[in-house]
Amino acid sequence: MNDYVAELRKLVGTRPLILPGTSVVITDPADRVLLLERVDTGGWGLPGGLMEPGESFEETGRREVKEEIGLEIGDLNLLGLFSGAEYYYRYPHGDEIYNITAAYVARLPEDATIVLDTAENSTWRFFGLDEIPDTVITPEQPIIAEYAKVAS
Repeated sequence: MNDYVAELRKLVGTRPLILPGTSVVITDPADRVLLLERVDTGGWGLPGGLMEPGESFEETGRREVKEEIGLEIGDLNLLGLFSGAEYYYRYPHGDEIYNITAAYVARLPEDATIVLDTAENSTWRFFGLDEIPDTVITPEQPIIAEYAKVAS
């Protein structure tokens, strides 16, 4: 959790917060999607996270990808903005959030070496669109579904 959210949580406890963030659909040369198995929820998710004060959505995506998997990514193509009731999430420890997510698509850089931040994620894997696990966290399911629509 970033410092900004931690400070808000001190004030409001676990009550729902509306927070902006970015998710990045990273694809490999076989058009498979990179998913990370998250330590905090046990579910699978896209690289990404919450915005820090002063950041743009694109800057958030680049920072989160660098922090979570050690990659500098090239072009980011906006997939869409995702918000509303279906982007509500309650973490196992009780914090509630309504996500406002800018989702981008990026290609895996050539000769990329993924270096996983194990504080946030336990493993990573590329999945074909027909292999996406049922345990993708709820707010990211519509993002992957939208990507599947435009990728086909």
